[in-house]
Amino acid sequence: MEQLKTYILQVHGMHCNGCVALTESELITHPKVISVKSSLSTCSIKVCGDFGDMTLSEVAEELTSVLSQHRLSIEKQRQTINWKEFIIAVPIALGFVLLFVLLQKLGIINLVSASQVTYGTAFMIGVIASLSTCLAVVGGLLLSMSATFAREGDKLRPQLFFHFGRIISFFILGGVIGAVGLAFQLGSMGIFILGMLIGLVMLILGINLLDVFGWAKRLQPSMPKFLSQRAMAVTKINHTLTPALVGIVTFFLPCGFTQSMQIYTLSTGSFLSGGLTMLAFALGTLPVLALVSFSSFSIRDNVKAGIFYKSAGLIVIIFALFNIINSLVAAGLIAPVFNF
Repeated sequence: MEQLKTYILQVHGMHCNGCVALTESELITHPKVISVKSSLSTCSIKVCGDFGDMTLSEVAEELTSVLSQHRLSIEKQRQTINWKEFIIAVPIALGFVLLFVLLQKLGIINLVSASQVTYGTAFMIGVIASLSTCLAVVGGLLLSMSATFAREGDKLRPQLFFHFGRIISFFILGGVIGAVGLAFQLGSMGIFILGMLIGLVMLILGINLLDVFGWAKRLQPSMPKFLSQRAMAVTKINHTLTPALVGIVTFFLPCGFTQSMQIYTLSTGSFLSGGLTMLAFALGTLPVLALVSFSSFSIRDNVKAGIFYKSAGLIVIIFALFNIINSLVAAGLIAPVFNF
């Protein structure tokens, strides 16, 4: 006879709404679990199931074994801020931004524009996303899928299907969003609002990456939960084409970086421009996700992870401020600030 109990456990390593969707989708596969509900604001998870006479610590240990990116415990994760990491992170971030401004001044690449997000910007946001919050979600799905097919002796083909499905779908679905934007015929005010929204979303993402202000997690936008749950459910389908489907559904996962690019894509009003924007973003994520596929690459386990996340956060914040200021300039609300 089942003896269902509710267990409340602390989740370590939770950064975004994607982490919420990932932990819930992984834990619900455990045979002893009946239901799961995770909270980003408290970094905790409520599990209902039948674990017999196991202690809370034993339940946490057993459930951790099915998680790819997180760890459960009975103790709340202590937030310790290593301010010394900023001594290294600030010069790295400033150097990164100055390098690409220089390349733009030389006409090699156009990253910063007063009127639009360029393909170069989308690519760089993809690089940053793949090394931060998106890595937790997409990387987790990729690792889980890889382990499943590796047990069946198929290591290479699923990886190729995943990346091919992801890149193609980002172009096609991005194009669809761009075409939908054409139907709305956004005026100057609509474009201004979308530009400001993109900047604010990126600003929140950057602040979260700094891992200094816990309250910022509550501000992070996400897709409707039922949509992300449906997307996660695709990974449970046992079929040769499942890796390609998993690559496709990453377009719908709750990643703030992806959503900021989707918002901008809506303002392009063009299938080609929208598709190329999302394609550039997907190509930016490709190198790191490919490393996850074919090696044991992991930022989380690196002793320099804190420095990296803070550097990435500062870079995102700078790009967000560029976007907000440029939107205000384009709307004629302030005088030009940057002469790029």
